[in-house]
Amino acid sequence: MLEFRYDTQLLIDGDDLDEDVVRDYITEHFKGDSLIAAGGDGDPIKIHFHTNEPWDILKYGRSIGEIYDIVVEDMERQSHGLKG
Repeated sequence: MLEFRYDTQLLIDGDDLDEDVVRDYITEHFKGDSLIAAGGDGDPIKIHFHTNEPWDILKYGRSIGEIYDIVVEDMERQSHGLKG
């Protein structure tokens, strides 16, 4: 069984977003692993994060900008060869 079930990916587009600030906030406020926060300086920030509460990551992203290209994959189902 996986410790963190959902592979959560999204882009956040907003004014003056800093990938280090976003990465630090996610690390301090959400449980998960495999965090990647890349971009910023006028470009959208791409988030990749394994968590059990993907909706919290989406809510945070929306609080700092527009979110899009959202993918939430259930890695537990994938590990059993199930789709969807």
